[in-house]
Amino acid sequence: MRIKLTNVYVDDQEKALHFYTEVLGFTKKADVTQGPFRWLTVASSEEPDGTQLQLALSNNPAAKAYQQAMFQQGQPAVMFFSEDVRGDYERIKARGAEFSMPPTEVTGSTIAKLNDTCGNLIQITQLARW
Repeated sequence: MRIKLTNVYVDDQEKALHFYTEVLGFTKKADVTQGPFRWLTVASSEEPDGTQLQLALSNNPAAKAYQQAMFQQGQPAVMFFSEDVRGDYERIKARGAEFSMPPTEVTGSTIAKLNDTCGNLIQITQLARW
């Protein structure tokens, strides 16, 4: 068994596509519209055939409530791993991202948190090398 897809709820799919591709540097994988439904996914440019992230519209009241509660509590909706969190921080910040936490050393890793502009916090994590 493998994980091939996970999702993050976004309040605007077009804005999310811009953020995840132009700011974070991911690659658009699927973009299919049927009526009011849009299936939109991105993947890491480093692993284009790896796990996809669906940018799911948060038009379901339960999804919207969950998304807002997680954001208000400062909890990331998704976590990405990096080999160079400080370098990624500088690159992403230069592209206009707003960080709520710059790279910070915590137990076993260095993390940074940023706003995806679509209702979510994202955490970037670099695991410590022992």
